[in-house]
Amino acid sequence: MHTLKSKKVHFETYGCTFNFADTEKLKEIAISQGCTVAEPKDCEAVVINTCTVVSQTERAMIKAINEYHDKEVYVTGCMPVVQRDLLESVRPDIRIILPDEIYKCTSRIGAVTDKNTGIVQMGTGCLGKCAYCITRYARGHLKSFKSEEIIAETKRLIDEGATEIQLTGQDVSAWGYDINTNLAALLYDLNEIEGDFAVRVGMMNPATVIPILKDLVPAFNLEKIYSFVHLPVQSGSDNVLKTMQRGYTASEYVEVVDAFKEQIHNVRISTDFIVGYPTETEEDFEETLKLLNITKPTKVNITRFSVRTGTPAERFRDMPDWIKKNRSRALTIAANRIYDENNEKLTGKTLAVSVTEQKKKGTVIARDKSYNIIVIKKDIPLGTKLKVRITSHKRHYLIAETV
Repeated sequence: MHTLKSKKVHFETYGCTFNFADTEKLKEIAISQGCTVAEPKDCEAVVINTCTVVSQTERAMIKAINEYHDKEVYVTGCMPVVQRDLLESVRPDIRIILPDEIYKCTSRIGAVTDKNTGIVQMGTGCLGKCAYCITRYARGHLKSFKSEEIIAETKRLIDEGATEIQLTGQDVSAWGYDINTNLAALLYDLNEIEGDFAVRVGMMNPATVIPILKDLVPAFNLEKIYSFVHLPVQSGSDNVLKTMQRGYTASEYVEVVDAFKEQIHNVRISTDFIVGYPTETEEDFEETLKLLNITKPTKVNITRFSVRTGTPAERFRDMPDWIKKNRSRALTIAANRIYDENNEKLTGKTLAVSVTEQKKKGTVIARDKSYNIIVIKKDIPLGTKLKVRITSHKRHYLIAETV
């Protein structure tokens, strides 16, 4: 960190929302040390905020580092913590910035990542023991930031112009377990903050949701909390969930989803699956397909299992890639069918939305209370609230016209 001074620096970020907030803090630190932010072709140094959640991501990180062979390269994020030797073997002169170094240089726990979106980090680490996960070694045991810090940071980001606040952490629903509070209480406090904004709650582990479910579900009905629930299940098989060390059963997961659907109007459920886990039989995979069709999530992230060195899952014998590909394809086809069914139900509906992004001129992206992606083919200022009618869909997003 101390050598990142008076340089033209380019920043690249990979992985989770948490990393994007860390990068913004790094930019502030670098600028305070006399640096300027530059494009790749003009920079003297590159800062790469890394992710290593699966082997494919790891390879992408190494490729990104090698692309800057003629630049001074700094790396931060998860890889320097758990794979420092690998990084130094790829690039002996690489400069390491551990995440803890960032936190020592700034007291902020969030950042505005564009004109409209603020990220608030809720803490570091998690309570999980997932057998396949390398991230838990990189981020350590749960350390929740105090609610006063989170509320103060949210207010600061709103004052800086953010109208969407994204709560992030390795397991958002674990927040508070170590400081005698819980996520539900925090959401009620955030809802009381003055201002024109809405909160998107980040990824939650069913194992830490279950103990607070009764209090948590009603919080997603609050005016300033998006009715969006990211709840990774990973498998529909109890056998696989047990060997993954996830801490819940498939039926318990279904009960959690049912609780949200019964109490939250038009709740949007997002989930994740790992296919081809070493203990997953064909029968286990059929259980996963069955759970998908029971819960009917509106967003599904599918990952093919890859071994991470040093994790408990490394002891299992990996299965052939062709099996993983076939199962991933089958799960994708089933998920696409559900997307189309869900989107057809919304076509023709009139929804209240807020404009959150502009990807290209003449088109904006808006979100409704359920955090659906809604494309409007007009130039509309960010933060604008209006009503739209859904005219069609493209499977992964809705298309609307203003009313």
